[in-house]
Amino acid sequence: MEAIPLTDEMTIRNTDALLVVDVQNDFCPGGALAVPGGDEVVAPINRVMPLFALVAATQDWHPRDHVSFAERGGPWPVHCVAGTPGAELHPGLNGSEIDLFVRKATEPEVEAYSGFGGTNLAEQLRARGVRRIFVAGLATDYCVKQTALDATAAGFEVVVLTDAVRAVNVSPGDDQRALDEMAAAGVRMATTADLRPPSATPASGNQGGGGVRTEAHSRGREEQLKWQM
Repeated sequence: MEAIPLTDEMTIRNTDALLVVDVQNDFCPGGALAVPGGDEVVAPINRVMPLFALVAATQDWHPRDHVSFAERGGPWPVHCVAGTPGAELHPGLNGSEIDLFVRKATEPEVEAYSGFGGTNLAEQLRARGVRRIFVAGLATDYCVKQTALDATAAGFEVVVLTDAVRAVNVSPGDDQRALDEMAAAGVRMATTADLRPPSATPASGNQGGGGVRTEAHSRGREEQLKWQM
């Protein structure tokens, strides 16, 4: 799928947010449910975090007996159990840039791939004036896809950063099918290289972040709000 050309529509505004989906140890190499190349999303996400006035991150935060686990008839091995190292964000991710932390799938009988499933994320974003969401993280064909679709259904403009997502690919081509499904729902596709801070021009690139980060961001980091279902 073609990425959006580098145009003014990819200039980051104060009404934009970056949503980092489930970049957790268990989804990265060596984890209980490792996504191939899952840790490769960390560098591009870190690069663009300073461009955004608001950065949110979701985490699977499962009880030990979660319905998605194979021992309960679900499709997945035990992963991202609340309070375990596997549920923590990847250590290479720049956590100091994250304003809002959203923990999902916290109830034993409820699966929740989406960051909007059973959380008040949509309300929190609207309260902060967010209109457009840039989505990155893991995994393209599950939590990224469902989060992007739910964000669109909630009325947000949505852009998936295709160089900052990776797929499980249980079946070959699941990644492309997920991208196609999102595009059919109105989700746009771009890469991190397409993003431009407000002060940038096509020639100058996105050095320096355009002054988007503010004192409000620092206060938000200190809040480190966590929501549960």
